Amino acid sequence: MLRTPEGRMRLEILAWLKDPAAPSPRGRRADPVVDGVPARAVAARFGMPRRVAENHLRLLARTGLLRTKRIRCRTYYRRDEARIAEVSRLFEEGW
Repeated sequence: MLRTPEGRMRLEILAWLKDPAAPSPRGRRADPVVDGVPARAVAARFGMPRRVAENHLRLLARTGLLRTKRIRCRTYYRRDEARIAEVSRLFEEGW
């Protein structure tokens, strides 16, 4: 999953989500650090279509590396630090 170009992009998304604090657009109702960011913010940050960003985010959420939160009609994504630490530990131990 991480050895492909798509996997590298997912790693970049995870790295960015560690500190997604960026100037928020007007009318924003969510805090990017507490609530996460929507797919459109990831798409804008990495210059990809929103649907591609959604696919990356959904995959990372299904594997447990991201948590989701619904606010109004949008899904916000943020890192699950406990799960990421657990996976990292498994890799360090040689799985």
